[in-house]
Amino acid sequence: MTQSVTAAILIPFFGTSLGACAVFFLRREMPESLTRACSGFAAGVMTAASVWSLLLPAMEQAAEGGAAALLPVAGGFCAGIAAMLLTERAAGFLFRRRNGALSGTAFLVLAVTLHNIPEGLAVGVACAGLREHVGTVAGVTALSLGVALQNIPEGSIISLPLRAQGRGKAGSFLCGALSGAVEPVAAVAALLAAAPIGRMMPFFLSLAAGAMVHVTVQELIPEAVTERSRLGSIAFSAGFVLMMAMDVML
Repeated sequence: MTQSVTAAILIPFFGTSLGACAVFFLRREMPESLTRACSGFAAGVMTAASVWSLLLPAMEQAAEGGAAALLPVAGGFCAGIAAMLLTERAAGFLFRRRNGALSGTAFLVLAVTLHNIPEGLAVGVACAGLREHVGTVAGVTALSLGVALQNIPEGSIISLPLRAQGRGKAGSFLCGALSGAVEPVAAVAALLAAAPIGRMMPFFLSLAAGAMVHVTVQELIPEAVTERSRLGSIAFSAGFVLMMAMDVML
C-alpha cells in the first residue's frame, strides 16, 4: 500500500510538469478556445472526482452512524469552501502588500498555485482514508490520475505566457512545473493530519471536496463558459464522464 500511496501523491505533480513541457514545443500562448476547453475539461474532472472519490466514500462511512452522522459531511464541505475563501483573501492581500498591483501573469501563477492546494489535500485525505478502510486503492488511483489529467493544461497555461513575455524556455518550464509542487506537500500534510483521526475521516474527505468544488466554481467554470460559445460546456461533460468512467473501471 505504501507504494500505491507514494505514486498517488506524486502523479498529479508529474501531470503539471508534463503540461509545462509545452513550452519546448509551442511558440506562443494557447488559443483562447483551447484554454476555454481545457478549463471546462478540468472543471468536469474535478467535479466528478469530488463526488465519486471524496463525497460518496464520506457519506457511506457517515451513514453507518445514522442520519445525524451526515452532519460532519455537510460541515466539512462548507468548511472546505470557507477555508479556500480565507486562503485566497489572505494570499491576495499579502501579495499586493509586498509587490503592489498583481500583474496578469503573477495573478495567474498565484491562482493556479492556490487551486493546486485542495487537489493535493484531496489526494492526501483519500490516501489516509485507506488506513480506515474508507475507499479503495483503485478509487485513490482514479482520483490521482484525474487530478493529473486536469493538471496538464495548467502547467502549459503558466509556462507559455511566461515564455511569450521573454523568459527562457527552461525558466518558463520550471515555473510551470513548480506551480504543481505544492500538491505533494499538501498531500503529505493531509495524510499525516488525517490518518490518526479515523472517526473524523468523513469530515476530512468532504472538506477536501468542498475546497475542490470551490476552485471549480470560482476559477474554472467562469473561464470555460461564455454566452457565445458552448465549447466549455462540452469539455466539462467530457471531463466529467471520463473521470466517472475511470472511477468505475478502476
